[in-house]
Amino acid sequence: MSNNLPNLVFIISGPSGVGKSTLIHRVMSQDPRLAFSISHTTRPPRPGEKDGRDYYFVTRDTFEKLISEDAFLEWAEVYGEYYGTSKREIDRLSSLGKDVILDIDVQGARQVMERLDRNRWTSIFILPPDLKALEQRLIARGKDPKDRIARRLKIAEQEIAQAERYDYRIVNDVLERATRDLKNIIERERTKHFHIDR
Repeated sequence: MSNNLPNLVFIISGPSGVGKSTLIHRVMSQDPRLAFSISHTTRPPRPGEKDGRDYYFVTRDTFEKLISEDAFLEWAEVYGEYYGTSKREIDRLSSLGKDVILDIDVQGARQVMERLDRNRWTSIFILPPDLKALEQRLIARGKDPKDRIARRLKIAEQEIAQAERYDYRIVNDVLERATRDLKNIIERERTKHFHIDR
């Protein structure tokens, strides 16, 4: 990966079903300076998902080849599937002069925090109001059977225990407020880094 990193990288994590994607899309629709880093994954596309827009969908063999070539800034195996952020994708967004949003799990976030310059990243953890609310959201999505929801909730507890390691925490109870909180964090960090870089 080249040294031409984007101005800022916003690492966003949170348990499955907490509403990360919705928050990110809302903030990005209001801020043209933000770009979303598209991850590689081995999981099959869900209905409505498009290769190159939602994810880069690849085979397990291809993903493992990319691992062996050190092509990823971070990668992890989640629910039996690989997910990863390619260095090339970050370079692509760098060339556009954008601040970059990464939507990644706690394993991947830890790798990015270790590999990128500390002055260039800000970590944000999205929390549900409580686990019961998260369970209701997962059921309402209608994407997973009961046993997978139970597994997701167990993993969510483990992930939430890592929230204190992040720079910021946002409780996604009221969508408008959580969106405003995320926008404010991004602007605050931009202001801070503007003064550092001058």
